[in-house]
Amino acid sequence: MLEELIIAGFGGQGVMSMGQLLTYAGMIEGKHVAYIPSYGPEMRGGTANCSVTVSDRQISSPIFTEPTSVIIMNQPSLNKFEPTVQPGGLLIINSSLVTQKVSRQDIRVFEIEGNEQAEKLGSSKVANIVILGAYLELTKVVSIDAIIESLKKVLPERRHNLIPLNRQALELGAEVVQSLQVKS
Repeated sequence: MLEELIIAGFGGQGVMSMGQLLTYAGMIEGKHVAYIPSYGPEMRGGTANCSVTVSDRQISSPIFTEPTSVIIMNQPSLNKFEPTVQPGGLLIINSSLVTQKVSRQDIRVFEIEGNEQAEKLGSSKVANIVILGAYLELTKVVSIDAIIESLKKVLPERRHNLIPLNRQALELGAEVVQSLQVKS
């Protein structure tokens, strides 16, 4: 198994958090991982993306040009990264913020209303975690339990009260994908 993922959006959308959680979860599960963040010059609202590699075998290079999967959190990121997904790859789009349709026919595309789904849980702040849950359901790259363990390491102790909400968001993202797959 080799998963090369790009997560892209605006700063403040939790793009880097998603990448860090996947990286930690991969380590927890004994996999080889690489994480490379990339920021625009702005603190919030600027461009942000990261590359995450999770593999069962050693990673020869953390740099790749044709990811197996891409998670898109905003319109500019779709324009930039849609062309890079390898044929047969996976593209997950936060359709709450991206209205443009994908032009490629040679990739699997899932549009998830991350913000609306997060609002169902009472917090728009977990939109990224809903999308992450969808990604986990589609790829099985790491388990939800490993992501929860990662949250315990990444979140400061005073924020551990948010872990149950994050589990709900991960599970909701998985449920959304399951319902989409049943329809198709």
